[in-house]
Amino acid sequence: MALTDAERSRLDLAARAGWLYFIGGNTQEEIARKLKVSRPTAQRLVSLALSERLITFRLEHPIAACMQLAKELTERFKLTLCDVVPTDPSSASSVVGVAEATTVILEQYLNDSRPAVIALGTGRTLRAAVDQMARITSPNHRLVSLVGNISPDGAASFFDVLTRLADLTHAPHYPMLVPVIAKSNKERDQFISLGPIRNVRALAAKADLTLIGVGQMDKDAPLFVDGFLTKRELDEVIKLGAVCDLTGWLFDADGNLVRSAITDRVTSVPREPAKDRPVVGVAMGASKITAIHAALKGRLINGLITNESTARAVLAKAAP
Repeated sequence: MALTDAERSRLDLAARAGWLYFIGGNTQEEIARKLKVSRPTAQRLVSLALSERLITFRLEHPIAACMQLAKELTERFKLTLCDVVPTDPSSASSVVGVAEATTVILEQYLNDSRPAVIALGTGRTLRAAVDQMARITSPNHRLVSLVGNISPDGAASFFDVLTRLADLTHAPHYPMLVPVIAKSNKERDQFISLGPIRNVRALAAKADLTLIGVGQMDKDAPLFVDGFLTKRELDEVIKLGAVCDLTGWLFDADGNLVRSAITDRVTSVPREPAKDRPVVGVAMGASKITAIHAALKGRLINGLITNESTARAVLAKAAP
């Protein structure tokens, strides 16, 4: 039996309340304020989300607004995969919701009996997604890194994803044991000529699923904050038009590679236009909008996991 518009709207509201409570960690009073309903109504909405099985331990209800945004992004940028999660306007977290959705995608692949190669970037959101996963024994899959996990001083990256995921899955894993950006062109050439690194890059090129963070290029650029670029280098590449960082490769607003002295020192697997297999960007927030749009415009990713407000802003930016 088809739902009326009023029933569908109430289920949508219940789903939002359920998301804010179980995933966003809001109290019922906070939910009431955000949804502009009374506290008893907020309580009933959360109960409705449970009774209608809109919520298990993750949000299962396809919220209409988010689904529509995902549809528009998919059509506008010809995506193979798109997931838009609700936005919690008051949350200070830069990963909530998006990390959970990324976990779902990872678990879908890892629970499949068919062997798969999963290629991974690094970053805060991807690390948060992996940290939420339960243990899954998946020795038939292979995990491969797209980017070096060593900082300029030789320390391992705090946001390395590969090792943590391998620990949870017991899947064979292939790390990129080199700095993200080498000190010189010669050093970079030496790194990528090593047999193990060549093998990792060849395996990454065959990935069935690729998940990468999307970094912005501003004063809070992850490459700069994490110590891979100096302030002088950051200013230089921004002046050249860099707005987007994908595994260390820098792109302008149209998704074109920014050529600089830095480019010739990047050791990561080269980022090329995405083709038939999912290459999914994982990012949310106002600071990421230009970077996400650049990655989509340049067809550097063909999938996106983001939140509602970011999706709206990216679509607005893409409007003629």
